[in-house]
Amino acid sequence: MIARMSQPDCSLPVLPLAACVRCTPKSGKAGARRVADLCASEEGAELAPIVARSPAVGELLAGIAEGSPYLWRLIQRWPERAVSLLNQPVSTSLAAVLAETRAAGDLDDQAAAMRGLRHGKAKAALLIALADLGGLYTTVEVIEALSDFADASVQAALRFGLNEAVRAGRISPPDPASPEQGLGLFVLALGKHGARELNYSSDIDLTVFYDPECPGLASAEDAQQEAITLVKGIVKLLNERNADGYVQRVDLRLRPDPGLTPIAMPVQAALGYYETVGQNWERAANIKARPVAGDIVAGKAFIKEMEPFIWRKYFDYGAIADIHAMKRQIYAVRGHEQITVPGHDLKVGRGGIREIEFFVQTQQLVYGGRRPTLRGARTLDMLAELAREGWVAPEAAIELAGAYCFLRDLEHRVQMVNDEQTQKLPKNEDELAALARLAGFTRAGLDKALLKEMRIVERHYARLFEAVPGLASEAGSLVFTGVEDDPETLNTLRRLGFQRPEMVAETVRGWHFGRRQAVTTPRAREIVTELVPGLLEAFGNSSDPDGALLTFDNALQRMPAAVELFSILKNNADLLRLFAEILGTAPRLSDIVASNPHVLDVLVDPEFVRGTSIDATYARIAPRLERETDFELFLDRARELARAERFLLGTRVLSRVLPLSEAGLAHTVIAETFLTLVLRRTRAEFAIQYGEIEGGRMVLLGYGKAGSREMTANSDLDLVVIYDAPPDAMSDGRRSLMPAEYFAKLTQRLISALSAQMRTGTLYEIDLRLRPSGRKGTVATSIAGFKDYQITEAEAWEHMALSRARVLAGDDDLAARLRAVIAEILTRPRSEKTVKAEVSTMRGLMAREKPGRNAFDVKDWPGGLVDCEFIAQTLLLLHSAAHPDLVGFGTLGTLEAAGRLGLLSAEDCETLCHGWQLQSALTQATRLCISGPFDEKEASAVFKRRLAALMDLPDFAFLTNELTTTQKKVRAIFERLIGKVKAG
Repeated sequence: MIARMSQPDCSLPVLPLAACVRCTPKSGKAGARRVADLCASEEGAELAPIVARSPAVGELLAGIAEGSPYLWRLIQRWPERAVSLLNQPVSTSLAAVLAETRAAGDLDDQAAAMRGLRHGKAKAALLIALADLGGLYTTVEVIEALSDFADASVQAALRFGLNEAVRAGRISPPDPASPEQGLGLFVLALGKHGARELNYSSDIDLTVFYDPECPGLASAEDAQQEAITLVKGIVKLLNERNADGYVQRVDLRLRPDPGLTPIAMPVQAALGYYETVGQNWERAANIKARPVAGDIVAGKAFIKEMEPFIWRKYFDYGAIADIHAMKRQIYAVRGHEQITVPGHDLKVGRGGIREIEFFVQTQQLVYGGRRPTLRGARTLDMLAELAREGWVAPEAAIELAGAYCFLRDLEHRVQMVNDEQTQKLPKNEDELAALARLAGFTRAGLDKALLKEMRIVERHYARLFEAVPGLASEAGSLVFTGVEDDPETLNTLRRLGFQRPEMVAETVRGWHFGRRQAVTTPRAREIVTELVPGLLEAFGNSSDPDGALLTFDNALQRMPAAVELFSILKNNADLLRLFAEILGTAPRLSDIVASNPHVLDVLVDPEFVRGTSIDATYARIAPRLERETDFELFLDRARELARAERFLLGTRVLSRVLPLSEAGLAHTVIAETFLTLVLRRTRAEFAIQYGEIEGGRMVLLGYGKAGSREMTANSDLDLVVIYDAPPDAMSDGRRSLMPAEYFAKLTQRLISALSAQMRTGTLYEIDLRLRPSGRKGTVATSIAGFKDYQITEAEAWEHMALSRARVLAGDDDLAARLRAVIAEILTRPRSEKTVKAEVSTMRGLMAREKPGRNAFDVKDWPGGLVDCEFIAQTLLLLHSAAHPDLVGFGTLGTLEAAGRLGLLSAEDCETLCHGWQLQSALTQATRLCISGPFDEKEASAVFKRRLAALMDLPDFAFLTNELTTTQKKVRAIFERLIGKVKAG
């Protein structure tokens, strides 16, 4: 067993005590044989009489020889050191080792300093191990001795760098013989080193800060560069491996935001960081902060200034949510559901050291602000204090303290084997049996003792958090506290579907560090810590997990705040899943969420699963919009509501509640609703200044996709404004206007209301170029002028465009008259030869000017949407005189009507309708998901799969083949019905 004297006395040497204590390690014949061989050699001759005189020492050395290759190598290399250490009091030997180590910092030669430090490390490791294994040191004395040596090595490394800087004239400290005094630069030890709880082979966590105004560094030409040089020197002297080994593994990543900050930071910058974006795990880390080298006075002052960050004025229940999330992240490690011995991680595994430390530190964070006695750095001390103050049951504190010492002792045995930074027990049975012997156990005895202690820890740890909900993701570990990647977390991210887990981990840590504008507040970071497991699981189930995460990260960079969004997502799992799919598939929609998180509210509204009609949409929007009395607020509100409606529509399509085939109509309904409401309000506002014209009427004639009810997520509005008024009428406002000027000004006011960029964006982009005479014509046209132009001046392409035109908003009586005018124009008899020649020529001109990039450029590519539209429009212009029922449909309706009337063969009608539907659906899907054109070469495989699924097709290859095959058929029909297209 891991034995301890009841009252160890380190003032005595190992040799006499070893005869009266039960030696911890057990060994077999191999260990004894190695000791005998060394004693028989010339180098180990001095050991022989010691071993002969004290069988206990022989057993101790044999246990080391068998169980710790690292320590045995030290004894074999320097047997005289072992003799000296065995014969001298432990305290005397340790003091000498520490003094020699510090003295290395005053050497002039770097190689000599590195050698001195490494020899000191070897002596300290062997001495402390002998005292530990021989039962002369308690657990606390072992970790204190290891920490004291780490202190001495850091002090020596910094002193060497300072002496070099003084000799080179780079700095002029007040006292060159003691350059640390007044330097302004100090080294803080964090973690186990800071608490004087270091283990044998752990790295040491250091942070380095400096005050550039202090005399020591103020004399430097560049204080920051000098500070960085000194830190690099510390790392080189301690970390670099050579023939003599290394001294300490130095980790500088616990400084504020290590990915973006220098390795030595100005004091004020560090304090500013902690005050604004410091995280709870950083509070916990800094509980153990201790100045160990440099300007100790400045270091203590810095820690004093850190107190408001670490210790909150009141019991910090506000941090509990963050603490709960941290606990779940650490606790949810797949493979740790069962406590086992082989391969178990003594540090972060279930029932391990980390749980005891977390048990203590979380309660320190919550209660330490009001209880200064709970602000200590050491785990065992604070366990006792928590029990003394009544926060923890005394029996729990006693049991946890015992488990802590047991686990730390066993951790030391694991690291003694090969001086490796590990806390994992071997999986190999032979290695595990050897470790058990080094710890003084039989193989079965180790299992029994270890399982007992870990279950004690697990029980008390679970009770501390018994009211905490379980982890949202059951895939495994999700640990993002600290600064380094957790291997278990990376494996979990891979299982969730992320292709770049390291990028994901770094991104999430960036949120915790407050690197995005939306997560700079403590509240936002607390909520995101809670949300991360569920968020990552949802992203993992989306079409593109990595893309979803990056889109979300970009949104956080643009959002002014994210508390609302995080809270909404945290409290609705279904919404979270849909949100993840939006991010993974439709960045366009995610941009809407980023700018207005509460747009997500519409997704939990019953309207989400209901159909969309013009009456229902108007009834839903009008009351919310018309209550705004101020015109500017009305327009802002209109933009907000339109954005929400478009978002609702997009998510309904994306989640397959609404088919792609109905998306065009739904987009158009939204546009008509807002056109109606904005036109009505603009006319009322306009009338305040200019009055009204008695008998005056106005309508908005929609062309293109709006007219044919085929709008997409990013469609603009092609409008022509038509009015009618008595020829001699005047408006009755403060300033009277004649009809032409009145409706022109009103149109300009309307276009501004619809398309002006405001705080909430634009409502719609407006295009008036299809009005009579185009840009040369007036912005508002009388119905008489419109009719005259269409009959006498309009070209064939204008009548083709008119075939899709439809009144979208305005006065009903004028709308009816305009529909009659349009029908009259479209149903006029036309020459088949002339129409086909003009259509063919026009298609050739378009092919030359916009040939299309590839088959996925479905508007302009041969056999694409334009071909389908031109065929439908040609049939309408040629046959509507005989079949007036052809008028009034969109492209698909016209093609279907032509088929019913026998104007198209059944086969051609089916091909054209399928071509239109397929390519319209593809347009709707790509416009919904992305802002720019779809590029099949650049699109990810995941997006292609999602695109095919959205279109109810088996896969992207099927989509590609279906698209190209259909386009060839459509183009063949076009050329057969209308004529060859001359693109060159």
